Amino acid sequence: MLEQEFIPKSYPKTIDKGNVAWSSPSNIALVKYWGKKESQIPENPSISFTLNHCKTITSVSYSKKDDATEFSFDVFLDGEKKDSFKPKIETFFKRIEAYLPFLKDYHFKIETKNTFPHSSGIASSASGMSALALCLMSIESELVVVTSSAVERSFFYRKASFLARLGSGSACRSLEGDLIVWGTHDKIEGSSDLFGVKYPYAVHQNFKNYQDTILLVDKGEKQVSSTVGHNLMHGHPYAERRFKQAHENLSALKPIFESGNLEEFIKLVESEALTLHAMMMTSMPYFILMKPNTLEIINKIWDFRKQTNSKVCFTLDAGANVHVLYPENEKQAVLQFIKNELVDFCQNGHYICDQIGFGATKIDN
Repeated sequence: MLEQEFIPKSYPKTIDKGNVAWSSPSNIALVKYWGKKESQIPENPSISFTLNHCKTITSVSYSKKDDATEFSFDVFLDGEKKDSFKPKIETFFKRIEAYLPFLKDYHFKIETKNTFPHSSGIASSASGMSALALCLMSIESELVVVTSSAVERSFFYRKASFLARLGSGSACRSLEGDLIVWGTHDKIEGSSDLFGVKYPYAVHQNFKNYQDTILLVDKGEKQVSSTVGHNLMHGHPYAERRFKQAHENLSALKPIFESGNLEEFIKLVESEALTLHAMMMTSMPYFILMKPNTLEIINKIWDFRKQTNSKVCFTLDAGANVHVLYPENEKQAVLQFIKNELVDFCQNGHYICDQIGFGATKIDN
């Protein structure tokens, strides 16, 4: 599929005003994407678990305006006007205007809130941008004539994922679930650099209702943003080998998911997490986003696994927080372990219990 297919020929219907709302979750990558080309195209494919409870709820009210020469919108977070968010959304609108040419025809009131604390250290760009993209797609769906519900639903999510990617790369993996692939991979049918797709192959029962408890090690702003970190992969001495490794690991996951081999899953996922941070530590300039408590938690998990034969493991995002992953049948034991041994390494003892989910949902007004 080419980008041109997402450019509408015309809007046969008109609408003066309306309101739409979506709830969209965050996600956690198992095979990481780190490094991107122009237009938010990933240097390597990735695959993620869609989360269930950590999500953004966004409502967009829109009203027709006379002057269609510029974008017009206001942004609110938890009911408070946030002009500081406007530059990022204006950049997003500029990137997607060719695909949603109605954007300058309306004034938008964008109201958003997260189910997790805004200052928790969990990146809200994936859930936030995917929720906004879905709201804008719902508005477009009011302006076009629907010919087939099945075709329309498939196109709707594909284009919404495409748009979300232009706001935040990983946002394209938040619309559906429970496993989403983003980036072209020769062994995954339908995979694309342009949007996320549902993982199309067999997944063992071991991975159903997989748990993710997020340990909030550091809620502060990262000293190096993800955007800057991605850009530092240009000219990185290990970049090409890393991109090849991601392809290899995604290939290796296919038999792991099919067989339910949790030992191999643990090795691959933890290696991916540490490789992500190794890329940061070997870029120029180099930087470290892990904190001492991140390492303390990792070592505690390794010790617990050795002592109990648990199938608990960790992964990391581009920050200090630790995602503790484990099968549903270990939920009670692992949560007790977290309370007994890991909470002390969390900022203010904070952690969030989540599990894999199945994507965004439209909210009826």
